[in-house]
Amino acid sequence: MIWGASFVFIKYGVLEMPAIWVGALRIALGAATLLVIMLVMKERLPRDPRIWAHMLVPGVIGVAVPFTLFPLGEERVPSLVAGIWNATTALWVLPFAVFVFRTERFRARSAVGLLLGFAGVLVVLGFWRTGGAALSGQLMCALAAFCYGIAIPYMKRFTTGRGVSGISLATAQSLVAMVAIVPVALLTQGLPPAPGALSAQAIGSVLALGIFGSGVAFALNMRVIIQAGASTAAFVTYLVPLVSTTLGIVLLGESLTWNLPVGAGIVLTGVAIAQGMLRLPRRAALPEGAVADGAP
Repeated sequence: MIWGASFVFIKYGVLEMPAIWVGALRIALGAATLLVIMLVMKERLPRDPRIWAHMLVPGVIGVAVPFTLFPLGEERVPSLVAGIWNATTALWVLPFAVFVFRTERFRARSAVGLLLGFAGVLVVLGFWRTGGAALSGQLMCALAAFCYGIAIPYMKRFTTGRGVSGISLATAQSLVAMVAIVPVALLTQGLPPAPGALSAQAIGSVLALGIFGSGVAFALNMRVIIQAGASTAAFVTYLVPLVSTTLGIVLLGESLTWNLPVGAGIVLTGVAIAQGMLRLPRRAALPEGAVADGAP
């Protein structure tokens, strides 16, 4: 629910401030929220320098880059489109988890699910159309989901299981992301807009993005990654597009073209097959002594 609503909040934010500052403020507020949660839980930040070194990948690629790309994308496409692209995260997670970081096993169903899922990606993208701002916005959102696909299994492979709590890892990840993105925002856009120049809707949206979308939800997600694995953590993508689409239509008056729900359905079916939630049909075993048709 938190992440599904985030795409509407992003849309409200980019209507009044530069997209990069929407992402940077979200990250900074999220880091502050996670620090408060750590204080309440009496947790400490990681002390091992190797953990902090490994945090460069999930911090920059898993937070700073996608949290900038989604607002940039939503300057060009509706919020519900960004939410649907977020549903492709699990497709990107699986190949990286299997072939690069070796945190998951690859099975025949994985190949079938990935092929089906990427066919759905092409339908969502509307590959038969010409380019333009809408296409560039979709590609930005797709790249953001791709970044998640790298960061989630990387976290599982190199940072979990080292005696550091999930909330500590989430906080370290957000702090690294903040250090990476805030200077870029300052250099490219100058100072963020003054609160007095923004509506209450925009201010509230950024606060919700930071406190809940990058604070509370990060803590919950990290706990899932540690306890259940990268692919299980990606299950959240089944619900995010439902929430983002509903809120986009109800609150923003956005409309769906036919290829978006159809493509999203194909993507999620592929994800379900790849993760074993939908079983592929198997050939029935022949009785002992029986001979199949055409067999010698």
